[in-house]
Amino acid sequence: ISKNLRRIAYDAGKSQADISRDLKINKATVSSWMNGTRVPRMDNIDMLCHYFNVSRMAIMEERSEDNYYLSPETAALAQELFENPKIRVLFDAARDCSPEDIQMAADLLIRLKGTNK
Repeated sequence: ISKNLRRIAYDAGKSQADISRDLKINKATVSSWMNGTRVPRMDNIDMLCHYFNVSRMAIMEERSEDNYYLSPETAALAQELFENPKIRVLFDAARDCSPEDIQMAADLLIRLKGTNK
């Protein structure tokens, strides 16, 4: 649970102090949840779920880094996106494009890939 809470808080940009203040929970209690010396009661897990907008499973499920994604292909793509800044630029640019523009860019990239063989 502590590993999941740390990851969820990090992803949300929340510090232990933020969580303590926002949920009106003692800082030492939040710290003990985060470092794994104590486990939150179910009512507190539900409060954390609501606060972070995640499921109970997201907080309570034991998972390894290897099975974070359901498919190995998705995991490999996410890793490549994480490691390659040029791909991230394309991904970020695609967020603001119309489906037609994305298709045009994809077609262009496919053609360029074909001419580079």
